[in-house]
Amino acid sequence: MITICIGFDPKEAIAYHVLCHSILSRASEPVCFIPINKTNIPEFTRGMEDGSTEFSFSRFLTPFLSGYTGRSIYLDCDMLVLCDIAEIFNHYNLKADVSVVKHDYIPKEGDKFLGNIQHVYPKKNWSSLMVFCNHTKACWSLKPEIVNPATGRYLHQFEWAEDVGELGKEWNHLVGECEPNPSAKIVHFTLGIPSLKGYQDQEYSDEWFEELTKVSRSC
Repeated sequence: MITICIGFDPKEAIAYHVLCHSILSRASEPVCFIPINKTNIPEFTRGMEDGSTEFSFSRFLTPFLSGYTGRSIYLDCDMLVLCDIAEIFNHYNLKADVSVVKHDYIPKEGDKFLGNIQHVYPKKNWSSLMVFCNHTKACWSLKPEIVNPATGRYLHQFEWAEDVGELGKEWNHLVGECEPNPSAKIVHFTLGIPSLKGYQDQEYSDEWFEELTKVSRSC
């Protein structure tokens, strides 16, 4: 069973369902989805901060929600999976506390979807896809009583981790920020999902709308 935690924002509910469908339709192993939403994590009491989403900080409770066992994947909801998600475990020896795509870039736009401010900081988007080794000492430290008061720097700069593993860029391709990548396995519409005005014609939009059509047909 592959446990996948996905950041859920009511304003992007459609993105959540498209992402889940893209995973299920390609997965070779059973998948368990855990939506990370403030309403279903009573232990998470932190409020939203300027420019943050509902899952900006609660995403770091993925090991807690997984019972601190096995390995779990965290994904932002504005993504599309184009491969068998199990491949990520077959390609890497995931023994680090957490493994991420280590992007090094400066955002091209000052704003992103729904008028949100595009903040610039080191290790930006590293935490938008994380593979946790839930039983390590560092992951055990990610308890609600630690995550609730922790600074954004402590969490998103991975100051809590002793070992941060690296995944290939194809596992978190930033649409509109990185050079086009026809070999991308997971694409991230970090500026805005294709259903939003102004983002309909970006890279991989056709694939996203195709997945949306499949979701609509299955309802």
